[in-house]
Amino acid sequence: MGYTPKFLGHINIFVRNMERSQKWYEDILGLHTYGYRPGNAAFMSADIEQSHEIALVEVGDDAAGPQRGQVGLNHMAWMMHSLDDLKEFYLRLKEKGVAIERVGDHGVSIGIYLKDPDGNGVEVGYELPRSEWPREENLFASDVLGNGLFPGPWDEEMAKPVASSS
Repeated sequence: MGYTPKFLGHINIFVRNMERSQKWYEDILGLHTYGYRPGNAAFMSADIEQSHEIALVEVGDDAAGPQRGQVGLNHMAWMMHSLDDLKEFYLRLKEKGVAIERVGDHGVSIGIYLKDPDGNGVEVGYELPRSEWPREENLFASDVLGNGLFPGPWDEEMAKPVASSS
């Protein structure tokens, strides 16, 4: 269909201090900075073939942060190439002392949830190849969630009951 977008090009988020956030996204997610305007904006990407997948725009230290339960972005999701890559990422977060809010098994994917320095939600996850999905429709029904396809160093945290917001 010609009116259906090809893919999500980028996300643009407001941050209090662009330099601090840019360093966090580089250090924690390993993003590459393609454009940098001091005190204004940074344009970053995990996929070096893309000019930017995220733009960080500075709004100042006094700006209010995201509020749970209000209209707006809940989280952005960055996907890893493999489950092993996600395991390595998880262990790296632990080594760096980065707070993990939760780990969620969504049946066809698993996500590690954390917050950036401004409280913006970040998920880093892995999704099964489509050929391994249990079905094509109703993918997030309760009978598919938490099916144990993603064992890893997070198993203890996975045992905690959490509400899914994929």
